[in-house]
This record gives sequence, C-alpha cells and structure tokens, in this order.
Amino acid sequence: MPAPASFSNYIDTHADAFIKRLGDAVAIQSISSDAHRRQDVIVMGNWLNGQLNELGVETKLVDLGTHEMQGQTLQLPPAIIGRLGSDPAKKTVLIYGHYDVQPALKTDGWKTDPFTLVVDEDSGRLIGRGSTDDKGPILGWLNVLEAHKNLGIAMPVNVRFCFEGMEENGSEGLDECIQEEVKKGKDGWFDGVDCVCISDNYWLNTRTPALTYGLRGIAYFSINITGPGQDLHSGLFGRTVHEPMTDLIKLMSKLVDHNGDILIPGIDDMVPPHDEEELKLYQKMDYTIDDIEEAAGGKVALSSEKTTVLMGRMRQPSLSLHGIEGAFSAVGAKTVIPAKVGGKFSIRLVPPQTPEKIIPFVNAYLEAEFAKFNSKNKMEIEYLHGGKPWVADVKHWNFEAAKKAIEAVYKKTPDYTREGGSIPVTLTFAESLGVNVLLLPMGRADDGAHSTNEKLDRSNFIEGTKVLGTYLYEVGAAA
Repeated sequence: MPAPASFSNYIDTHADAFIKRLGDAVAIQSISSDAHRRQDVIVMGNWLNGQLNELGVETKLVDLGTHEMQGQTLQLPPAIIGRLGSDPAKKTVLIYGHYDVQPALKTDGWKTDPFTLVVDEDSGRLIGRGSTDDKGPILGWLNVLEAHKNLGIAMPVNVRFCFEGMEENGSEGLDECIQEEVKKGKDGWFDGVDCVCISDNYWLNTRTPALTYGLRGIAYFSINITGPGQDLHSGLFGRTVHEPMTDLIKLMSKLVDHNGDILIPGIDDMVPPHDEEELKLYQKMDYTIDDIEEAAGGKVALSSEKTTVLMGRMRQPSLSLHGIEGAFSAVGAKTVIPAKVGGKFSIRLVPPQTPEKIIPFVNAYLEAEFAKFNSKNKMEIEYLHGGKPWVADVKHWNFEAAKKAIEAVYKKTPDYTREGGSIPVTLTFAESLGVNVLLLPMGRADDGAHSTNEKLDRSNFIEGTKVLGTYLYEVGAAA
C-alpha cells in the first residue's frame, strides 16, 4: 500500500525545514564516550523528547542509573520510550535509534566544524557529526510524524519508540531497560509490538538501497602492560630494562596478519562454511571492488574477488588493532619509555560466536604468547565490552514491506546484506520480544560514519524519509 501523495509532497516542500532541524540536533555535542560531554548527551535526550512530545508522542524518560567512566561517577543518559496510537486493528511497529555520537575535533582532519551542519549545495551533502549516525535517521522518523500530524492523516500503524544515548559507548543499561519493559506485559509500553525497525546502518554502495538481515557482534579488549614505577628516560634506561611498549607491540603483532587472517587459534574454526545458496546472495549484490576502495579512500582492498571481500565483511569474523593508550603521540620527539601502555583491539563476531565463547581463546593465547617473552613486565587482559551477532529471516512480511517501500520510492530492488558493524540492541529486541527485526538504512556507504567529514546526502535524507513513511504503510497492509 503506497503512502498518500500528500505525504510525499509534504516531505518535498518542507525539506529545508527538516534540514534546519537536523542542524539543531548536530549542534548538540552528544559524545557519550567523553565524560566532559555527558551533560550534552542528556541535553540532546531532552531535546529529542521535547520534539516527540510536540508531535503528539507520549513519552517517558527511563533513568538508567550511573556508571564509572574516566575516573568519575556519571549519570547515564535517559532511554526515551514513546508510544503513538493504540488501535487494536493496526499493527504496532517499534522504532529504535540513538542520539549520541562519536567524538569529533576539527583537528582530526575535518574540513569544517564537525558540530555545525554544513549544507554543500554543489554536492548535496549535509556534513556534520551525527548527520548519518544516527541523528539523520531519527529525524527522518520525526519528519514522518510531522507530515501526518500537520496533514491531519492518521498513522497507518501504531508506533512505539526506543531511543538511547549510549550506543556509541556500549549501550549500558539499555538491555535491562528493554527486558524490564517487556516483562511488564500488557502494562508495558512494548506490549503488542509486531516488528522492529532500526535505521542505523548504510547501503552497500552509493547506488542501491539495502535491507540488512544480519550484523556482526563484537568483543573489545585492551592488553595492558606495566613494569617500571614511572616513565623513564630512554637515554638512561634504553637496553637496560624490559620496556612495556616493546612487549605490547610484539603481542599485538601476533593477533592478526597483514592479510586480515586472525592468528588466535580456534576463532575462525567456530564458523561453518557457506553453502551454494548463500554464495549466490553475495554474487548477486550490486557491489564492486571499486566500491569498497572508494569508501575506504584508497586502493587497499584485501582481495580482487568481490565475494571474498563481501564475505570478509559480512559472514566472517575480523580482528582490528585500534590504538595504544599511554604511548607518546603528540607533535615533537619525546624520548620517553612509557611505564604503562594499553593496546586496544576488537574482534567482530558472526554466528555462532559470542563474546563469552571468544574470551577464553583470547586469554589463553595471549597468556601463552606473553609467557614466551620471559619478560619481567606484567600483562593484564581487559575485556571492555561486547555484543552478540544477529541474523533475521528475510522472507518475513516485515522485510517484504520494506522492500516494497524502497521499490516505490527509489524504483530499485534493494540488496539484502549482512552488515559488518555491530548494533547489540538488535539481538536484545529479537530475543526479548520474539519478533522480526529489520535494519532499514538511510545513508550510503561513503557517509563516513565515525570518521572525519561525516555526511548524509540531502537526497538520502529526504527520499529516505519517504521510504520510512511508505514502509509504515506497507506494514499496515501486510497480511
């Protein structure tokens, strides 16, 4: 069932106002991983809550408690749970998004102020931190609500909302919040939910919309090496003491090779091989090696074979090295031997892997390798956070509704993808509610989420809003 023409017309004629509202959201520096920005995250949550209320959504702010971070006890940003409509004759869709963002500084390499939305009229790009991840998609849903409210059109479905402010920092407290709400049954705000829709990922390329039915999980670690009582002068202590940095670099080199192969025994062995039917899904995708290299900004693909690269991103685990805490990294030449360093790395997981299954392999391997050094330094393996992988049924009516919406707006059949990133709450919704969960991306592969100069194309924001609205109509008409 297509959306009314008046809905699409409203979206087109109010595009500039929608972009201005996105600019208002981008301006709030809701960086959940920075203790100094915690109040900004809470401000962003309150702003979003106010927007929902103005559009007729009944909401409640759920206090998720406190946590320890960067040596401080901090209030967790509230989860926003909302509801609009309670017609028993209509299906009920639960919508998830997150209002926090990754850190961003102009000095990181941004061409513009990351927290001032820049509208590039020539390229059509809306540039700013959070534009595509995930403030743009959240505001797409607000655009849908506004159109219906101002046009006096009833929503085709009942809608429930769950927005959080800690997705970029482990979603602390959210799983428990969802599970507690579900336990309330008919007294809870999630009672009667028929399906879930999440818009927090991206097309596979810049041409073809996508529907995502799988996500990799994650297990994030820090290898902490300590030895000397304080930082040392390399002229006085070089080749005199066991240096923590030397041990750490050697250990990190034993985690993954230059071809991306994981060197920890047993990790890859957990994953069953693909069959011919699954292989055909990857072969049919509108995707080339040029796409991955364009998105990466360089000719750095691990293989020239499309299916190899796709499966490496979607259905195989990966291990990436992220950085070293405690090492000298400023401008200049400081001749210091750090007394304590922490090497950060993560493993992206696929079914049937889980963080609980992975951790023993990681610990055993690193302990065995470190023992071979005969170093007098001490090593601690710290598990920081993680999430399970997820896979859904693409033949469900929820996916069929989204497919029809994309075809109606973009006149293209979407790719069906498994995404390489992690959205742990996806599995929480699937397991807690027992319903189909769909990922309906708004942005493109080259949006640069988590990177410098993050953007959302104007066409994706406006046409993507139409897809979200049309999707609700297709869900409402689904058998």
